[in-house]
Amino acid sequence: MLKYKVISKTEQETRDLAAKIIVQLKPGDVVLLTGDLGAGKTTFVGGALAELGYNDHVISPTFNILKCYFEVKPNVFHIDAYRLEDQNIEIGLEEFIEGNGITFIEWPKFIEPLIPQKHIEISLKRVGDTEREIEIVDPTEQYKELISSLEGK
Repeated sequence: MLKYKVISKTEQETRDLAAKIIVQLKPGDVVLLTGDLGAGKTTFVGGALAELGYNDHVISPTFNILKCYFEVKPNVFHIDAYRLEDQNIEIGLEEFIEGNGITFIEWPKFIEPLIPQKHIEISLKRVGDTEREIEIVDPTEQYKELISSLEGK
């Protein structure tokens, strides 16, 4: 298991980290985003999308559950599973998770059976008004190059 931890001092630093990560991901990759409400999960997705050329404001798909960004390449799928706690998760999300885009999943614990073995986990923790502790975990060591690039190796 590989880990990388950093303190992001501003929202822009969080977005910049997301930009560094998205360019190293490929269609089919899945990013699990964890953290309390307001920790910066959607800000992270917004930074990734901005790097791909998406210039509109990004909001969490809390009520829609899924937001698709077909206007960027590769396509990005943003899932917020918060409302699926104790719900039937057989609603077709696996088509996107296993699809031809990069999938970001907020609150992945609520759809755990749908999570593929190959994924990367990003945990955001509030440590100040704008500061976030961001930990990136590669449980299967399939993202070694990504982790190494963040470490500056």
